[in-house]
Amino acid sequence: MAEAEAEVGGWIWERNLRPFLEVLSHYVGYDVDATDWATVAGAVEETDDERSDGWYAYPLAGAAQRAEVRLARSVEGDEVSVTVRGDLSPELRIRADTLLSAYAMP
Repeated sequence: MAEAEAEVGGWIWERNLRPFLEVLSHYVGYDVDATDWATVAGAVEETDDERSDGWYAYPLAGAAQRAEVRLARSVEGDEVSVTVRGDLSPELRIRADTLLSAYAMP
């Protein structure tokens, strides 16, 4: 059962962005394909986590859940700031938080 609007945030290494999105999408029930990835990869290049208007948002709409993933690259690093928001079930919140922790590891 979905809850009220929730948000989970953190950062991951840029090299882990694609697997992060693929696994999160699987949990949402959405199949990320090559077109999705090309769209996200191109858009993330122009982001800046130090600007409030420098983030890119991508919707993931699955059969049972919907989430919006907001992304912004670190200007001087290899990190990507990530926020997952939406009417997230408690299970999806835990999974998103776990993915953020796992993909931030060296």
